[in-house]
Amino acid sequence: MAHATVHVGCTVPQLLRSASRIFPSHSALGVLRHSALCYCTVNGTIKSKRKMDHLERTANNFRQEVITQAKVCGITNESETVKRLRLAVADKDFTFKAGQWVDFFIPGVSIVGGFSICSSPGLLEREGILELAVKHNVHPPAHWIHTKCTLDSEVALRVGGDFFFDPQPGDSPVNLVLIAGGVGINPLFSILLHIADLHAYHEEGKGKGHKILTAKLYYSAKNTTELLFKKNILGLMNAFPGKITCCFHLTQQQSQICKELQPHVREGRISEKDLEKHISDNTLWYICGPPPMTESISKLLSNMGVPRNCVFFEKWWK
Repeated sequence: MAHATVHVGCTVPQLLRSASRIFPSHSALGVLRHSALCYCTVNGTIKSKRKMDHLERTANNFRQEVITQAKVCGITNESETVKRLRLAVADKDFTFKAGQWVDFFIPGVSIVGGFSICSSPGLLEREGILELAVKHNVHPPAHWIHTKCTLDSEVALRVGGDFFFDPQPGDSPVNLVLIAGGVGINPLFSILLHIADLHAYHEEGKGKGHKILTAKLYYSAKNTTELLFKKNILGLMNAFPGKITCCFHLTQQQSQICKELQPHVREGRISEKDLEKHISDNTLWYICGPPPMTESISKLLSNMGVPRNCVFFEKWWK
C-alpha cells in the first residue's frame, strides 16, 4: 500500500462500539477486541521490539467509523505472487474514493490488514463489488489471503486514507500524471479506472460537470510478469485513445516482450526527461511505490518547479 494513518490511538472504544453494531456474532466481535488489545499493547512496552503494524502506521490518517461486512466472491491470480480478490458488499451506504485503502478484518486473525483498493467507486455503485490485489508475504493477513481464503469467506472492511482523486462538479479540468512502482499500482489503478468512468459518463451525457483532460500512467516494474493489470490498462488506452495513455518502464527484463506491449515499453527507470513534458499549471501528480522511488520522484518534481500542493503520494512499506 502506501503512506497511511489510522484513527485508532484514542478510539479503541469506538472501534469496539462500531464492531458491536456491525457484527452480531460474538466470534467476530472477539476478533476485533483482540485486535484492539494488541494495538494497545504494542503502543506500550513492546512497540520498540518490532516494526509498526498497519493500524499504528496509519494512526493519523482519516478513516471511516463504520466497519462493513463483505464476502469473497472471486479469487484470481493477477501474477505469480499477487492474488486479486473480488468482495461483495451488501451495505448500500458503503462508499470509498478512488485511491483509498481498507482496514481488513479477518475472523480468527488478530492482526488487521491494510490493503489499497484497486477497483473503481463506479464498480461498487454498479455491482456492489470492491477489489483488492494482495502480494504474498508472511504478514498474517496477506498470508491468509494466499493460503486460506476461499470463495464465500467472510471478512470486514473499513475505508481510510487521505490519498485519493475525487473531482467535484465545477472543479477546473485537470491533467493527471500517475507514477507507480511495483504493487504501488493498486491505488493508481483505482484512480485510472475512475477517470475512465468519468470519461464514459461524459460521453454518455452523464458527466455531472466533471471534466478530466488527460491521464498519463508511468508504471515501473522489474519485468512484464510483475506488471499488474497490464491487459486492463491496454484496454483502457484502446477505449479512450489520447485521453488515457501509459508507459511501462522495465528495469530487469530478460525475455521477449509481447507485441501488444512493445509500443508502450521503455527500458530503465522513470526519468526527468519522461516527466518534464507534462509540467503545466493544470496538472496533478500522484505517486505510489517503494519509499526510495517516491522520495526520488518527489524531489525530482520539486527541482523541476512543480508546486508542492500539486503532488500527492502514498508510502506504505517503511
